[in-house]
Amino acid sequence: MSQYIPSDNVIASRRATIGALFHARVPANADHVAVVEGDRALSFAELEDRSNRLANGLMAMGLSRGDRVGLLARNCLEYMEVELAAAKAGLILACLNWRLGDRELTHCINLVEPEVVIVQEALTETLDRLDLHPHRRIVIGGAIGADYEDVLTAGASTYPDLDLDPEDGLVILYTSGTTGLPKGALVSHRAMVARGLCYTSEFQVPIGDNFCAWPPFYHMASTDQALTTLLRGGTVHVVDGYEPDLLIDFLERFEARFFILMPGMVGPFAEILKARQVKIKGIGICGAMADLVPRKDIAAATLALDAPYNNSFGATETGLPPASSNLIPVGVAPTNFAKRQSSYCELRLVDPDDIEVPIGTPGEVAMRGPTLFSGYWNADETNAQDFRNGWFHMGDVLRRNEDGTLDYVDRVKYMIKSGGENIYPAEIEQVLLTDPRVHEAVVVRRPDRKWSEIPVAFIVPADPTLTADELMDLCRDNLSSYKRPKDIIFVTEEDLPRSTTGKVQRHELEARLPTE
Repeated sequence: MSQYIPSDNVIASRRATIGALFHARVPANADHVAVVEGDRALSFAELEDRSNRLANGLMAMGLSRGDRVGLLARNCLEYMEVELAAAKAGLILACLNWRLGDRELTHCINLVEPEVVIVQEALTETLDRLDLHPHRRIVIGGAIGADYEDVLTAGASTYPDLDLDPEDGLVILYTSGTTGLPKGALVSHRAMVARGLCYTSEFQVPIGDNFCAWPPFYHMASTDQALTTLLRGGTVHVVDGYEPDLLIDFLERFEARFFILMPGMVGPFAEILKARQVKIKGIGICGAMADLVPRKDIAAATLALDAPYNNSFGATETGLPPASSNLIPVGVAPTNFAKRQSSYCELRLVDPDDIEVPIGTPGEVAMRGPTLFSGYWNADETNAQDFRNGWFHMGDVLRRNEDGTLDYVDRVKYMIKSGGENIYPAEIEQVLLTDPRVHEAVVVRRPDRKWSEIPVAFIVPADPTLTADELMDLCRDNLSSYKRPKDIIFVTEEDLPRSTTGKVQRHELEARLPTE
């Protein structure tokens, strides 16, 4: 029987890359505002012109398809120019975290060996301190080394119509290293296009929407949604981090389908909105990572914004999938965080032998789908392990319920083995957080001669009258005996060691515990 084999021309016609899709959007939106930062703004035509010039300027410097460009900058209008320029020139943009210490930042830059590092003038001293591989430097906002505006001026304004592949790398986003150095996750054009489709369809984002990019662009939270907004003729409003006054100005003036709230700022921001009686123009969905936010803060934020909360479960490596489709209604302090599987992905929950577990049994998330990244940069052993059998193993444990919803259980590496039983710290933490006097709860393992490992809870109290006995009683009423923490330690928020992305570094807490 004969088979139809698509020709090279047929295959080429299916290609879609981020730079080409933005270029195709410009004629219909030429005068519409594409990106705005304070009193600076660029129309689609202007952003097209400047990103073309930068792309051509970088290629004139000798950079070619697949070369890496580092970008060390706070949130700014130029960030979008550089991302689009790299996309058009077939370059891979390494989005560097300016909050990192010298050791981690040196690792992140040298890992990808960039030909050029583009840096804001205020951060040039940081680069000067580092022991880096040879590279050229372009400075935004200054005249130290090659000047950013000079590179644009020298570049041609014509669109560089290159023959790029959707599987080419687009950006490298670094995962937070809670026990080691960050890994560089390579996200392709294909993955970014699919992430945009997933975001807009799952969240019902309208054409021409507004998006407030206030989380750092070196995270997916801003980069994924900002690029998607541009591809659909919308406006990206750039804010440099958590600036309540600027965020309120956005909320009062613009409608937006999705407004990001991040753990740590949800409660305080909700209080500001309530105290100032802010009149919200119109938000469709708010929030992210509900599991990490106190329940009362979720209720307060949704009431203040009159928008349901995004009960998300995704990752740098996966985008919004595999389970970011559920919403927490306005005014509800949730009693559980059951999630719904996202569209555009397949999901299996597996045991250590990669055998799918039954409903109701915790298993590691194995996912595949078009939003997936292309592996960690220069990490063959890790990729071989994490992509085994053709599925990406996230290192997270979920439990599927009878109704198809998914409960987050914990990270595989945090699991405590006690007397042959598996204990997941997040389950204990969720019980502890039902007491409104608990601001934060972190459960870690402590070696034990009899049981091998036992759970210990670190508690940041919201009420100084809270006692360990009261929390023990709470656990006794809600947890099996072997899951109950054997010790409760009260600490201040400042006592919890965190990574640069705010994640508690559990291994450091475990190191503080006495051993037998």
